[in-house]
Amino acid sequence: MTTLLDRLVQLETSMLADINKAIRAMDAGIRRVNPGRKLIGRARTASCRNDFLTVMRVLADAQEGDVLVIDGRGGNLALAGEMFTMEAARKKLGGIVVDGAVRDSAAMQAIDLPVYARAIHPVAGTIQQVGAIQVPVTCGGVVVHPGDIVFAHADGVVCGTDDELEALAERAANVMANEEKAFAAFKAGTGLMDMLNFEEHYAARAAGKPSNLKYLL
Repeated sequence: MTTLLDRLVQLETSMLADINKAIRAMDAGIRRVNPGRKLIGRARTASCRNDFLTVMRVLADAQEGDVLVIDGRGGNLALAGEMFTMEAARKKLGGIVVDGAVRDSAAMQAIDLPVYARAIHPVAGTIQQVGAIQVPVTCGGVVVHPGDIVFAHADGVVCGTDDELEALAERAANVMANEEKAFAAFKAGTGLMDMLNFEEHYAARAAGKPSNLKYLL
């Protein structure tokens, strides 16, 4: 049976954003640390600052498919590294997102577990303070709740409830189908403006009339 996660992972985050520009998209400071597959799964959250004991707690508790979402609360010390990433891969998690720093980024390049973070820093945090787990957190400027779907690839990270993303998935699949037609047209020598109602749309907007840019394919 195809699940919502299965359908989403076939898409791109930009396609979802094309349909709903108010989608919960993390800011551009949250960047991919290592190459590989797309990040997708359900959020397991932690809030901590310059101490990764709480990250260890959620990593220990995480189940297959979970995505660790860590609110570093403005700290500058690393909250995850190579060992945590290897353990997350061993447990078949969906990925790690840290609004804060990580380290061992060179070693992470060979680990098939997507990691996103705001910064790279060589100094690790302490291992003493118990922070909050499985609570709403702010990550990349958006609020993420435990159990939210988190989805990311090269264009960044988005999140939402099942209902929010279900409403976008089918329309995004249509966007993808149109883009595939456009790519085929490009290969056949068709120009971009010939695929769109650009001139009509431009003229309408210049005249202050309502219009939408759309494919003619």
